[in-house]
Amino acid sequence: MTAHSAERTESGGVITRDEVAHLARLARLAVTEEELDVFAGQLDVIIGSVARVGEVAADEIPPTSHAVPLENVFRPDERRPGLDQEQALSGAPAAEGGRFRVPRILGEEQ
Repeated sequence: MTAHSAERTESGGVITRDEVAHLARLARLAVTEEELDVFAGQLDVIIGSVARVGEVAADEIPPTSHAVPLENVFRPDERRPGLDQEQALSGAPAAEGGRFRVPRILGEEQ
C-alpha cells in the first residue's frame, strides 16, 4: 500500500493489524491484541473518509478557506484622550515614583 492510494487488503480494509502494530511500535505505544483490531477498524474508517473527500474535490472547484466571502469592517481612526499618570497608576497593586512597582526578576540588581 502506498501513501497516496487507498487500496483494499484481502480482509476488505485499507490498513492491516500488522500495519497498526508497526505504527504503534514507531510511536512507542503499548497496544494490546484487542486494541489492534479496534484501531485497525477505526483507522480504516478514517482513511476511507479522507479518500471520499478526495473524490469530491474536483479540479473545477476553486479551493476556499470560508464558505462565504469575508469582508473586514474598519472603523475610522479617531483621537481620544488617554489616561494621565495618576489614572494609569490608580489600579496598580503597587506604585513608586510615578511608575508601576513590580517584583525584581532574574536576580537583577539596581
